[in-house]
Amino acid sequence: MTDDIVIVGGGTGGTIMANRLTERLGPAIEAGDVTVTVINDGEYQYYKPAYLYVPFGKKSVEEAKRPIADLLDRRADFRDGRVTELDTDGKTVALDDGDDLTYDHLVLATGANLAPEKVPGLAEGGHHFYSPEGAQALREELADFEGGHLVLSVIGVPHMCPAAPLEFVFMADDWLRKRGLREDVEITYTYPIQRAHGLEEIAEWATPKLEERDINVETFFNVDSVDPDDQVLETMEGNEMDYDLLVGIVPHEGSELVSDAGLGDDGWVAVDNHTLEAEDAEDVYAIGDVADVPTSKAGSVAHYESTTIADRIASRVRGETPTAAYDGKTICFIETGMDEATFVDFDYQSGPTMREPSAPVHWAKLGYNEAYWLTARGLM
Repeated sequence: MTDDIVIVGGGTGGTIMANRLTERLGPAIEAGDVTVTVINDGEYQYYKPAYLYVPFGKKSVEEAKRPIADLLDRRADFRDGRVTELDTDGKTVALDDGDDLTYDHLVLATGANLAPEKVPGLAEGGHHFYSPEGAQALREELADFEGGHLVLSVIGVPHMCPAAPLEFVFMADDWLRKRGLREDVEITYTYPIQRAHGLEEIAEWATPKLEERDINVETFFNVDSVDPDDQVLETMEGNEMDYDLLVGIVPHEGSELVSDAGLGDDGWVAVDNHTLEAEDAEDVYAIGDVADVPTSKAGSVAHYESTTIADRIASRVRGETPTAAYDGKTICFIETGMDEATFVDFDYQSGPTMREPSAPVHWAKLGYNEAYWLTARGLM
């Protein structure tokens, strides 16, 4: 009897997951006792952290994509298609081409989706750097921006890469100074709760650095709508803010597949925080942004989660009791300008440890960005 493992989603979590499984179950796969199939709506994987650098001309969107088939171990199968339905009782997934696949173990790696339409006027009046098109459009806008009010507003929480909004304003400040334009630009950073970041340790570290850079900080600022004609942000608290260039961290949402299958609210899979097994279905796991765990939606999370899930599935395939557990480990680099960065690490038990920014950490982050494709292949 064959154990069929199906992974829905070919992003960071999905590809690393597949390659971890082929590493652990290689002989069984080669003997025909196990199959590993990755399904993705599109043939390319996009390395989203690189989009932060596109607006400043430091990366191109073409550098941030690779064919998924090239990233997968040869023992894993890849299907370019869209999953339209999950049947967790019958253990099948339906594809848009009319085909159905059965599974013994299902891993959901569908990520997070941008939903700017949830805020009236945001799509028309703002820019963002969370997609290839968004990052490229913001690059063109910044290239012509020589003065006025630049507003970075964190509108949607949670969101991918939680440090990126802070990184953007630090980098914009440095980039404008190097171009001799900083005196002509007012920069404002807004956050929806009463501090500058969701994690208190990062907020306490960032606030004085924002003040040193003459970056305005507005907290408890919840954008309700955007007036693209008058270029005004309107908040739930009844306040308004004018802008000349708006960079919005748009609302995110999970997958309709998840909601329709009854696996979690708002498209995020309700899972056990340590085993990453779905609470509302057997033999279903979630990895990366779509997993509703109390940590960041960051690539490092998917990296560490993949080891746990791969070990647990491999144990079950072998008839063993799974023991691997995810401890919430997360690592995030934070650019503090165009030439310096810091990084934080934390888990479920320990909060972030902040470090002084330095040039070597900046170059380490750039080095990892270049080496990421080795990580996706399971080589790092």
